[in-house]
Amino acid sequence: MLLHSCCGPCSTSVTERLVPDYDITVFYYNPCITDSDEYEKRKENQIKFIEEYSKEENLNIKFVEGKYDPEKYFELVKGLEDEPEGGERCTVCFRQRLEEAAAYAAGEDFDIFTTTLTVSPHKNYPLIAGIGKEYGEKYGVEFLDLDFKKKAGFQRSIELSKEHELYRQNYCGCVYSIY
Repeated sequence: MLLHSCCGPCSTSVTERLVPDYDITVFYYNPCITDSDEYEKRKENQIKFIEEYSKEENLNIKFVEGKYDPEKYFELVKGLEDEPEGGERCTVCFRQRLEEAAAYAAGEDFDIFTTTLTVSPHKNYPLIAGIGKEYGEKYGVEFLDLDFKKKAGFQRSIELSKEHELYRQNYCGCVYSIY
């Protein structure tokens, strides 16, 4: 399975839930994280979690980084800068990340992909699931449609983040979402 991940903390409980049924490759693809230092900090924490969790559970979770191209993100959201959090700008962002994940999954012969985006209580699950299914169909890869915040997924991500001493950011990633 290809697991699109927005950050280490969000991947924690999602990974825990998926490893009994799938071999996981984490696809860290987030051109929306517009500050390069923030991007690197989140990437480092993603890798840290994968390495620690793999060792603890005797797993072989792989890591792949997508192209970091915040200029492309800015191009896609031009004119949407004043949209509220959760508005059209976020939809464009979800589309960008999920299309790239689906295309990568298809190109690397993954049978299935999903995303950590649905673990957040701040994200629109039906919207994300619809986009994931759309791109799954377009690229011929199944989208695993799960609302990872269910079954206390978000709360578990907080617990696992503390256990692994992961950096938990206080905003989504783009310059427009800084609280």
